[in-house]
Amino acid sequence: MPMEITIKLNDEDLDHFRSAVRRCRNANSELDDDTIIDHARKLIRQIRQSDAPEYILERIGSLETLVGLLTDPAWKIPPEDRPRVIETLSYFAESNDLIPDEIPGLGFLDDAFMIDIVCRDFEDEIEAYRDFCVYRVTEAQNSGKELADTDGPEWLEHRRRQLHL
Repeated sequence: MPMEITIKLNDEDLDHFRSAVRRCRNANSELDDDTIIDHARKLIRQIRQSDAPEYILERIGSLETLVGLLTDPAWKIPPEDRPRVIETLSYFAESNDLIPDEIPGLGFLDDAFMIDIVCRDFEDEIEAYRDFCVYRVTEAQNSGKELADTDGPEWLEHRRRQLHL
């Protein structure tokens, strides 16, 4: 029988988790952006291949979206947002984070919490990128273009037309 658990975090709690992200970034300051992104991708694969609970698996898509914000050549992340996303991903580059990943059943729990917390901070960016991805797939299917040939300017024009309607 499924069970639902609700955890309410106040602003002080959220600040605690955000400071953990900053500590991880400082601890990983020698890592360049590509290495941090590779570590995040490795964590995604590791969780997908594990027997992690559904709660954790459901959040991996959001972490993949954060990676996409940085690595998708058709998506032009504003330069001022890139360091914030990299700082966030640096948490996931640390295997000895709040709960070490090697602990069976619990190791990825802090990662799932952190994904929820950081995605709240990037809610608008994530929503816009996901809209862009859906548009790109739909446009490629409808036009017969390759996915790589549908890009940002077309999407922006599409979004402007939607807003004017």
